Amino acid sequence: MPSMPHTSVADSPDRSAGKPRRLRGLDAARAIAIIGMLAVNVGPRKDTGDTELAVVIYDIPAGRASLLFMILAGIGMSLMTKRSRETGVPLPWQTILWRAVLLIFSGLALQMLSHDVSVILTYYGILFFCGLPLLRAPTWLVTTLATISLVSGPLIWLFLQQQTSTTFDFLAPSLADPLWTMVHSTLLTGAYPVLIWLAPFLFGMVLGRLKLAEHATQMRLIVWGGVSMLLASGLSLVLVAINGQPTGYGWDQLISGEAHSMMPLWLIAGCGSAVLLIGIFLRAEHWVSHRLSWLVSAGRLSLTIYVAHLFVLAFLVRPGPETLFQGYLISTAMSAFFVVAAHLWWRKLGIGPLERLLSWPPRLTR
Repeated sequence: MPSMPHTSVADSPDRSAGKPRRLRGLDAARAIAIIGMLAVNVGPRKDTGDTELAVVIYDIPAGRASLLFMILAGIGMSLMTKRSRETGVPLPWQTILWRAVLLIFSGLALQMLSHDVSVILTYYGILFFCGLPLLRAPTWLVTTLATISLVSGPLIWLFLQQQTSTTFDFLAPSLADPLWTMVHSTLLTGAYPVLIWLAPFLFGMVLGRLKLAEHATQMRLIVWGGVSMLLASGLSLVLVAINGQPTGYGWDQLISGEAHSMMPLWLIAGCGSAVLLIGIFLRAEHWVSHRLSWLVSAGRLSLTIYVAHLFVLAFLVRPGPETLFQGYLISTAMSAFFVVAAHLWWRKLGIGPLERLLSWPPRLTR
């Protein structure tokens, strides 16, 4: 998963790979991604009797938090292998492979709980494997592959549904499924199909190679992230206004910017909002470090928080919430608890309990 104090899937390198200065803005952005995903997973995002504004506000993280999370994963992949690219020292293969396997197995196992959530960890681990051959590839090649994936992924995704006369079910795989179902769901039909989500992951790998600590880079992230978000969202709104909201999975679906539509305009807008947020947190890192240290701590314990929220949903929340108000209440309470607990843990004990497992060999002691 993406992050950790001294070890993390997304942003901190392995000790053996050398460790650059940690960017606390990335930790804070990761915390926002986790909180957003938590709110989406708590639900419900639609409710009768609520004001449209209340629904719109609660719906903001949908399709955006998970893209932010995935981009941060790609950034982390590049940061943890930066020294290997620049100096030629061996890549931390063991750590990367261990994390990928651990995340895949954990995701499949956690999917068996009754939390009504599509666990992202399985897809996260698969994308780690996908990124392995590109760790030392030139940046232009990774950028090209990300662009090709952005365009071709949605086209192939639609084409396969049309050719098979089926609609993909968005169901996440679990350990209880046959092997073929696991593979098919992970690559094509699940909630975060690798065919689609490879693009934001590779894009994150490209961003991770930039000089993120420099103010000029941070301002470019803010400007281009904001421009991409507005242009893609605006274009989708205009096209939908002219042609109507697409239904089914015909080629007209390409104009959709709706959350998790798996279409290019949604990907561009969602990645743009993620880059904008990352740029803002990096630009304000001094302020973030002093005023939002609790958010930084939560970002460093992101894996622990993510897994913990699944157990809370499965054993304490479900089948609720039944109303949007309850969704607001539960999401706020869970977020506050996890952020405070993470901050206290980080101050007293450092690396999170699950984050300790991410290095190779796993750090089972402090």
